[in-house]
Amino acid sequence: MIGQKTLYSFFSPSPAGKRRTHSPEPADQGTRVVTIAEDNGDALASPAKQARAAPFALSPEQLVRIQKNKAAALRRLAARHAPAEFGESWKQQLSDEFGKPYFIKLMEFVTEERKHYTVYPPPQQVFTWTQMCDIRDVKVVILGQDPYHGPNQAHGLCFSVQRPVPPPPSLENIYKELSSDLDDFVHPGHGDLSGWAKQGVLLLNAVLTVRAHHTNSHKERGWEQFTDAVVSWLNQNLNGLVFLLWGSYAQKKGSAIDRKRHHVLQTAHPSPLSVYRGFFGCRHFSKANELLQKSGKKPINWKEL
Repeated sequence: MIGQKTLYSFFSPSPAGKRRTHSPEPADQGTRVVTIAEDNGDALASPAKQARAAPFALSPEQLVRIQKNKAAALRRLAARHAPAEFGESWKQQLSDEFGKPYFIKLMEFVTEERKHYTVYPPPQQVFTWTQMCDIRDVKVVILGQDPYHGPNQAHGLCFSVQRPVPPPPSLENIYKELSSDLDDFVHPGHGDLSGWAKQGVLLLNAVLTVRAHHTNSHKERGWEQFTDAVVSWLNQNLNGLVFLLWGSYAQKKGSAIDRKRHHVLQTAHPSPLSVYRGFFGCRHFSKANELLQKSGKKPINWKEL
């Protein structure tokens, strides 16, 4: 029986490709020994072994499901880095950013800054803009640049200040344009724009924190990349938004907005240095409402502050 092995010995491990000689164990009279010819150990195999060796083909549906599950797991992992104050609907859609190295480094930088300096706004108000409305309820986007750097001013909404702080010059000019644009607008006597934010006006600064009394001190630390991701998500996932881009900085940040999908209104910044270069008389507030209505959306009540 040289070159053969018994059925019993076939299931015993042997080095692949090596031909071994087995002597069959004595069999009782009338008992037939079953042998299997061996060809480099791979000629024949059990069905179970063949099944293990065969490549496992996945259907397109299974592959898609695996990719979705993987993406969901990565989002859950990234969400662990999400700031506690981040609005839930915004967190779900922007969670991919939280696990990226730049964002982790940014959070470490802001935390370290707060240990040594006064930083505005306070931690619980950095992401106020995510707490005012659901991300899918945004209708108008106003882009700012840097938070106010004085005490009790910045609270997470661009151009807005906490009560009872008087409105800064840029916001006073915004109110003047509103009074000119809308017949029934009356100066509210404060600078808190939360009433707009709750209606779906996203008041988003490009940089979300600042060291006290040091303008642009947190510039180019990662905030710009994060807020670019916010604008990009809105641009790609919503329709019929009205973007109000005041000044060259905001216009540059909004340069990638799909003009076929959204409405973009541009003019000068409302600061005293540039307000007479086109901001006064722009009528962006009434125009924004007209565009919203054409898109089937409820207009903003700019008086609701």
